[in-house]
Amino acid sequence: MKSLDLTMAVVVGGLFAAGVHLMLQRSLTRILLGFIVLGHGTNLLLLTTGGADPLPQAMALTAIVITFGVTTFLLALAYRSWRLSGHDEVPDDIEDRRIGDVRERADTEPTADVEDDEDEDEGDDGFGRGPRARGPVGSVGSGDRRGEEAG
Repeated sequence: MKSLDLTMAVVVGGLFAAGVHLMLQRSLTRILLGFIVLGHGTNLLLLTTGGADPLPQAMALTAIVITFGVTTFLLALAYRSWRLSGHDEVPDDIEDRRIGDVRERADTEPTADVEDDEDEDEGDDGFGRGPRARGPVGSVGSGDRRGEEAG
């Protein structure tokens, strides 16, 4: 392996690592910068692996255009967030946090074994329909009258 190939591999790996690290931050500005760095890493990877072949160069040019468009969109989102809230930090989703708290409590609480007593709910099937609803739908005694002819 040539030293230039090794250098380019390390640079591409560094760009990908820095881009992913920045994209995992809560600030929209850092997310935007991470996306730009990741786009540059992708373009460098395409150009390094392609050499003089025109197909990877065309793919890199397409990736540059797509990166520019998405960067513009993310910049507009960050600017809008700055204008509305005065900061560019992504807030927590309250509903998502509430669901996480409920799941966490359910995982930490001990489960009690509940025994089913047939004597307690003798006339109930668990859905509040009484003893007639124990059979399958449409069977005799199930309380379903759809099978009977109207007369």
